[in-house]
Amino acid sequence: MKSYIVATPAQLGQVLKSARNASELSQAALGQQVNVLQKTVSALENNPAAVQTETVFKILSALNLELVLRRKPANEDTQDDW
Repeated sequence: MKSYIVATPAQLGQVLKSARNASELSQAALGQQVNVLQKTVSALENNPAAVQTETVFKILSALNLELVLRRKPANEDTQDDW
């Protein structure tokens, strides 16, 4: 999987959904792997700001993803959606 820059909760949800689909996992199957309900996986994909941070990290791990933080370039003109 290529690297993605995630600057908003909505972008996080889309990246996680794409990674889940690429892994050929249903929401229910992914939820079973990390011991959360299917509706929690759905909530993460559709409204990640409402999901607990611990759940996000469990799902990242199940999808074999890691979170990397870096400073935004000074010239990058992005709008925060917080």
